[in-house]
Amino acid sequence: MEKFFKLKENGTKVSTEIIAGLTTFFTMAYIIVVNPSILSEAGMEWGAVFLATIIASIIGTLIMGLIANVPYAQAPGMGLNAFFVYTVCFALNFTWQQALSMVFICGLVNILITITKVRKHIIRAIPNSLQNAIGGGIGIFIAYIGFLNVGFIDFGAGVPSIVTLNTPALWLFLIGLLLTIVLLVLKVKGAILISIIATALIGIPMGVTSTTDTISFTDAAASLPTTFGVIFTKAGIPSLFTDLSKLPLVLITIFAFSLTDTFDTIGTFIGTGRQSGIFSEEDEEAMFSSSGFKSKMDKALFADSAATSIGAIFGTSNTTTYVESAAGIGAGGRTGLTSIVVSICFIISAFLASFVSAIPSAATAPALVAVGIMMLASFKEIEWTDMDDAIPAFFAGVFMALSYSISYGIAAGFIFYCVVRIFKGEIKKIHPILWVSSLLFILNFVLLALI
Repeated sequence: MEKFFKLKENGTKVSTEIIAGLTTFFTMAYIIVVNPSILSEAGMEWGAVFLATIIASIIGTLIMGLIANVPYAQAPGMGLNAFFVYTVCFALNFTWQQALSMVFICGLVNILITITKVRKHIIRAIPNSLQNAIGGGIGIFIAYIGFLNVGFIDFGAGVPSIVTLNTPALWLFLIGLLLTIVLLVLKVKGAILISIIATALIGIPMGVTSTTDTISFTDAAASLPTTFGVIFTKAGIPSLFTDLSKLPLVLITIFAFSLTDTFDTIGTFIGTGRQSGIFSEEDEEAMFSSSGFKSKMDKALFADSAATSIGAIFGTSNTTTYVESAAGIGAGGRTGLTSIVVSICFIISAFLASFVSAIPSAATAPALVAVGIMMLASFKEIEWTDMDDAIPAFFAGVFMALSYSISYGIAAGFIFYCVVRIFKGEIKKIHPILWVSSLLFILNFVLLALI
């Protein structure tokens, strides 16, 4: 174990790695419940997504630990699952089978740009202000969905307003939100998971948490065939190319999946790996200046991309590297052994389906709000007093929630970035990739207007 993970070389030991792995797992385990709760809204079987979430997390995290030897955990990404349901399925009217197929293709695209120099050009084409705006904007979007999931916001009068707090579910949500905030402020490890479990228990005497409609591991396994391999059926990948008029929309959607997934992952790696020494500046430079798998970050990016396609095969949205891995890194995790411990925890959690599936939306919605708050940290890197940066950042970030679409937020950010640079006489600052992307987004809007 010492030789394989190079523990001494990385200044760590087995006990430290185990503690780090447990810490990471307990800070991100909420996804086991939240992901199937979100994806099931698109018509997918809760139990199937429950197991697909766990399987994708296990495989992705194992690849990360064994191939890249870094302490990062993977699971279906928050924001990406919301994009999957609320934008791709609901707004764009794709079936969940088609959405899964696009996620699978997205994984293949990300693998391709990881092993070629195309990756370097795409990453450098997007201004830092837009990268940070996208991350923060997804945070607003997630928090907004959390409020909507429990009916906290009412649109009955045509104007958004807070509903009357007269139902047990709403009061349970507020209790859970308060508990989550308190635990996060007190920096309690596993705060989100603890609050979900505690809120669910409080919901039992309130009549909100139902223990009669739970799903066992056996039931979940029995429902897995409804999603496993569906992308290879007629309703999956082949259906994406039967209507050529929708092809531009398909390509743009895959691009949006890929862009968000790519920058979520790279941001997590650079943001947490540089200070801890997991990724040195030399390793980052190697990632940007070479192709193949010569650097540790290259291998980590490959693990992330491969996990996305694998997850889609089993039946879940994009699998990505979790920023909550920073909790384990803060606890001393420095090698892939941390990731292996996280994978083992996910394996154990699969057999607790009967308990996990009893947790109501009122208990998981606070987690969405809390994760959204965490993701807003990206906004602090933006120069809001500089209108050249603030205008594109606003549309890429805040506009996501206002338009109820992540892809439209990205589109608006790109387009207004080009507009600002054009009228500032700084056309040369617009990368060709941004030109092409903006034109594709505009084409998308035109096609939607004509449909």
